Amino acid sequence: MNIREQLAIPRQQPRELNPRERIDNFDEVSKGFDEQTALVEARRCLQCRKPLCVLGCPIGNDIPRFIDLLRQRKFEEAYWTIRETSSMPSICGRVCPHEFQCEGACIRGKKDAPVAIGLLERFLADWMIINGKNLSPRCAPKNGIKVAVIGSGPAGITVAHSLAHKGYSCTVFESLPVFGGMLSVGIPNYRLPRNIIGAELYALQQCGVNVKTGITVGSDLTLSELHEQGFAAVFLGIGAYESRRLGLEGELETRGVMSGIDYLNQMLTGREIALGDRVVVIGGGNVAIDVARVALRSGWKEVTIVYRRTREEMPASMVEITHVEEEGVRLLLLAAPMRILSENGQLTGVECIRMQPGEPDRSGRRRPVPIEGSNFLLEADALIAAVGQKVIPVHDETVPVAVTPQGTYVVDPVTLQTSVEWIFAGGDTVLGPQTVAKAVCQGLDAAESMHRYLQGLF
Repeated sequence: MNIREQLAIPRQQPRELNPRERIDNFDEVSKGFDEQTALVEARRCLQCRKPLCVLGCPIGNDIPRFIDLLRQRKFEEAYWTIRETSSMPSICGRVCPHEFQCEGACIRGKKDAPVAIGLLERFLADWMIINGKNLSPRCAPKNGIKVAVIGSGPAGITVAHSLAHKGYSCTVFESLPVFGGMLSVGIPNYRLPRNIIGAELYALQQCGVNVKTGITVGSDLTLSELHEQGFAAVFLGIGAYESRRLGLEGELETRGVMSGIDYLNQMLTGREIALGDRVVVIGGGNVAIDVARVALRSGWKEVTIVYRRTREEMPASMVEITHVEEEGVRLLLLAAPMRILSENGQLTGVECIRMQPGEPDRSGRRRPVPIEGSNFLLEADALIAAVGQKVIPVHDETVPVAVTPQGTYVVDPVTLQTSVEWIFAGGDTVLGPQTVAKAVCQGLDAAESMHRYLQGLF
């Protein structure tokens, strides 16, 4: 096939559930590519001599090579190419913001639609699962050295996976009642089915990793106790699970006002919340989108997202924004909350104000500026804030680990070693809220540093 024929192939679209069908259940919305569609999409890749997509991928996946193998129908070999750098392609292929990473750097995206790299990665991982293939390489014999991993999110999974395959005896401690951290309680099933997270858990267990849920390190078990129990090194990958507040009067006391992370956590662990028919969600990221879509599926009749910037400036995935609009959620853009309205301690609505774009801020986006006198009211039975998360470090007086004023851990930028020699940290707990791929990348770096430390190489 010559380059003209390649350029003539339009970007292929995945199969999706009809919006009317999907709002009544939590089934996965995107069904991904079937084999034929994946092969057609793979032919769109130009196999650039200087592949910018690799530079755009936080993990550095060899994207041209795995796509080339895919179009040769060497699916298993293509999957293992991804596994050379990524510990969880089945998850990254679904939830990474590809348009801002690998696909955002794809040369075809300059004049056309970029190659659907994420969907191709997902196809290969799903093909392995469907065909009963082993998702992990063979483990090395155990070397007798114990390692503790705090947190079972992307960074923790990556560290445990990497060190287990080097022969270390790894135990993962998760404070939540379920494995996967925010993957399980922050991302709904319709975006990340639980059988996919289960496949990652099974792959870890097959390599001898012990997973203990419902244990909070710092209260149930201290870091010093872990060290005394023979864990030679500890990795802190607790994530950024604390929601930021709106800063409005009455936010903490008013019934019907809650955070997006708390709402998703409760709903996705089976604790139904009945707060009425009308919900207003504040924010423009994926958490805000997920809150709105979960609310719809839970029977709330009117769901409105209020965001202070334009649609194009929303940090959420464009696919997710399209999906939430298709499902009937109202997007109220260039608006911001000003005051919580309540009667007898129960939320009745929220006063908002119109915004207009001002001068660019540090992010390069135009700063939203309130329009004087444009205040208006929204009636609401629930107000859910999804305006970002922050890190709450492990509270453990027995082993004080240095943190920044923002609550993230202070680490060596190369080794990810903390102020305590045998403790390492990575992912959101170091970077602040970031993508799954960036957490995986830090997990890989931390695992290599821990290996070198445990072998006395630094």
